[in-house]
Amino acid sequence: MPTTPTAHHQDTPWHALPASDIATHLATDVHHGLPHAEAAQRLIQHGPNQLPAPPRRPAWRRLLAQFNNVLIYVMLVSAVITAALGHWIDTGVLLGAVIVNAILGFVQEGKAESALDAIRRMLSPQTTVLRGGERQQIAAEQLVPGDIVLLASGDKVPADLRILSAKSLRADEAVLTGESVPSDKNEDPVAEDAPLGDRRGMLYSGTLVAAGTAVGAVAATGTRTELGRISALLAQVETGTTPLLRQIAHFSHWLAGAILVFVLATFAIGVLWRGQAPGDMFLMAVALAASAIPEGLPAIMTVTLALGVRRMARHRAIIRHLPAVETLGSVTVICSDKTGTLTCNEMTVQRAVTAGRVYEVTGSGYAPQGGFQVGGMDASPAGDPVLQGMARAALLCNDSALHQGAEGWTLTGDPTEGALLTFALKAGLDGPATHEALPRIDAIPFESEHRFMATLHHDRASEDGQALILLKGAPERVLDMCDSQATTRLGAQEPAALDHDYWRRAANDCAARALRVLAVAVKRVPARQSTLSWQDMEGGFTLLGILGSMDPPRPEAMAAVAECHSAGVRVKMITGDHGETARAIGAQLGIGLGRPALTGAEIELMDDDALREVVDNVDVFARASPEHKIRLVQALQARGEVVAMTGDGVNDAPALKRADVGVAMGRNGTEAAKDAAAMVLADDNFATLGAAVREGRGVYDNVRKFILFMLPTNGGEALVVFFAIAFALQLPLTAAQVLWINLATSGTLGLALAFEPTESDVMQRPPRDPRDSLLSGLFVWRIFMVSLLMAGAALGLFLWELERGASLETARTVAVSTVVAAEMFYLLSSRHVLRSALTREGLLGNPQVLLAMAACAMLQLAFVHAPWLQAVFGSTDLAPDEWLRVLLAGALVFVVAELEKWVLRRWDRVRPAARTAP
Repeated sequence: MPTTPTAHHQDTPWHALPASDIATHLATDVHHGLPHAEAAQRLIQHGPNQLPAPPRRPAWRRLLAQFNNVLIYVMLVSAVITAALGHWIDTGVLLGAVIVNAILGFVQEGKAESALDAIRRMLSPQTTVLRGGERQQIAAEQLVPGDIVLLASGDKVPADLRILSAKSLRADEAVLTGESVPSDKNEDPVAEDAPLGDRRGMLYSGTLVAAGTAVGAVAATGTRTELGRISALLAQVETGTTPLLRQIAHFSHWLAGAILVFVLATFAIGVLWRGQAPGDMFLMAVALAASAIPEGLPAIMTVTLALGVRRMARHRAIIRHLPAVETLGSVTVICSDKTGTLTCNEMTVQRAVTAGRVYEVTGSGYAPQGGFQVGGMDASPAGDPVLQGMARAALLCNDSALHQGAEGWTLTGDPTEGALLTFALKAGLDGPATHEALPRIDAIPFESEHRFMATLHHDRASEDGQALILLKGAPERVLDMCDSQATTRLGAQEPAALDHDYWRRAANDCAARALRVLAVAVKRVPARQSTLSWQDMEGGFTLLGILGSMDPPRPEAMAAVAECHSAGVRVKMITGDHGETARAIGAQLGIGLGRPALTGAEIELMDDDALREVVDNVDVFARASPEHKIRLVQALQARGEVVAMTGDGVNDAPALKRADVGVAMGRNGTEAAKDAAAMVLADDNFATLGAAVREGRGVYDNVRKFILFMLPTNGGEALVVFFAIAFALQLPLTAAQVLWINLATSGTLGLALAFEPTESDVMQRPPRDPRDSLLSGLFVWRIFMVSLLMAGAALGLFLWELERGASLETARTVAVSTVVAAEMFYLLSSRHVLRSALTREGLLGNPQVLLAMAACAMLQLAFVHAPWLQAVFGSTDLAPDEWLRVLLAGALVFVVAELEKWVLRRWDRVRPAARTAP
């Protein structure tokens, strides 16, 4: 025997090679395995069967990286300015928000870096091999190419194996392929270009043996396995920033430039044109900069996102990365896995066909809830002895078991057999009583070679103690073993001539609906028979009927898909399952209707440019590999889409990481998928994702509402000072008073908008274009209009008071109070961009707004009347008539803002993007 394999690199198409040639290619002995010395040599050559730990950044570098953010820069600049002016409360709030944000990001990033650890944990710790002719247990990391591995039901596959021999072998490969039922496996080769899910002769590392036994030769270990390839793919995936952070970065740069120009112009006009003292103007310029910088925006964003996290948690959507809250609101395409997300991940019998009737079976999942219908009308299963016979065969010719626990019904065994058990219970059978009346004597287990299972039962209820052979299997195989069919006559079951055409049509009809079809039959034998032989299977069976089962769509997922479509969010299904199954499920969910489906093999033939061209016109993708999923996400992102990707398997992890929002399943998802995702659905339900999109849109609305409130208020303060300097007037506001307004308004009023409830029509709007600016044309106009109103009201009353002979301090106190009152009234109007605030909901819908206004009013009363604040800010007491003018000026801003919204609604002269505003 050669001492080294002739070929063992990862590009060898092991699945296409005959099993008889594998030993030669891997230089091994099928019956004795590798000699110990050879195994040790190969371990040195190939390395241990494990995935290497990725390089990690030190904790201090990850912590510092949290400060590399435009929003953080804005907050730090604001903190420096407020500290230079001695405004320590503002400074403390800003620095506190910076530290909290950094800690949150640091903790979340630490969790995200565990994705590769989760994949490594999927490797089996121990396995059984042949070494030197002896059967022994070794650590899986000691496996090398050429090792002969022995597997039985329940074992985790420790490496990529080429099957040499198998008996009734089935493997659960959902973590790699997304298929909802275990795959049949055997030693036969397949085509070299067969997709992963169709490689029947291979077992892959990290998957599970669902049934049967196998002997396999190790073809690849460690990084050369399919699991290792996905791990390397995950490490290479780069994540992008979120749409809101991109918008905020652009907005912050634009605003910083505008503030700088405005402050420099104000300083130059005051010093060079109006002859103000440079020192006084510098202090005023700094105050203007502090008032114009949106120092409240990062804090409001953090609070708004945190509140969004809390609301989503109530919907069982767990957010792992804070910016994902808002990104959900900007999603334009949801790429969803099929199994467990759009479907129940529980096989269900949906159709039962007898010789005389076609029954539709209602209900989904393993819970025996539902019934039978014929032609849309309810039908009693007790009145059909043939249906009862089918249910009895489904219950008894079965090796699985259902259990009812605190969390509902769970299955031990094969999903298809679980569906048969539920079907029998829906038909009214008592499981324990039926088993007791018809005890199993012998059985022929299911094997892929003969495609049926048979069991022998003694009927204790019959007078002559007859025995029954119950049979279930592939329709074409069972039909060949039957020579009659069961019919109902005078309320009893009678045999009749077998109608082959009828049953073939019925089977084809079920298959066209993507149902997995099983035929069930019965044969009576003498009571003395106690064993089953192959001669018993040669004929004489009476066909009871056929059963069609599938993993059905979740009812709530159908409604959620429809809601997403009405909200302008496209839903695409990307699955590793077969194309026919994917298309049928998609049609039931309303995904891909009238559109072609695309398979992984077809994707493989396209370059990136071609894929970008077709990806928009296809909604169902089948037999997709991890690389295909990443390419599809990237193709959609290249078209300007914001993509959410759902998944549960390790094969989904790279695409989850690459998507704008990765969404993992909390109940049935792998740890690798959860760690790569930004959000986890605790109930594995697509409807939860729809609710999260709704909340995300609400979060974005609240951020925009805050900007629409903040900029006019800051702009109004700045314009008051600018006009006074430009027209050589007395300064209506001092630098300290400008900072007071920021503290009293931004610190109390703006925060209330973070608590705004989500608008009722938010899911009737199309998704926003992620390339749009935060400031639409409507927003720019509103900011300009309200800024002028506030500045005009404050400056007008300031000059009025001076004209009446009031002191400069009193006039300034009136101006400050006017700005604060205008902001309080404008806060009510800011709750809705276009809707009227003059409704019960508009005035009282957010209790936090009323509390904020009350707190702001108390602070302003203290500013005006508290002696110690008068000493600090130079304010004076105001008379009742002065307060009345202040309140009327503030109300004027509210009235004009509401009139402007009324005009826009009335004339409908708003840009399309603005018309979708709340």
